[in-house]
Amino acid sequence: MEKTIITVVGKDVTGIIAKSSTYLYEHNINILDIAQTIVQGIFNMMMVVDTSAMDLSFDELVLGLDELARKIGVDVRCQREEIFNMMHRI
Repeated sequence: MEKTIITVVGKDVTGIIAKSSTYLYEHNINILDIAQTIVQGIFNMMMVVDTSAMDLSFDELVLGLDELARKIGVDVRCQREEIFNMMHRI
């Protein structure tokens, strides 16, 4: 299993979760875990996804999520799990 961490942050608007999850579904990316919250109108979501069956390269995934982010007015970050874990070690 190849895990990737995706974070989405921005002003809360209708459809952020729907559009994000639809994009992932369309590219055979399975959401393993998801958490989201809204604080004073700011939307924050973190997903752990399985990218082992995706029909894109990792770079294409990043570019596609960047394009989606521009369309819906949010900031999206995408990191492979091993890089994320190394950056957040105590």
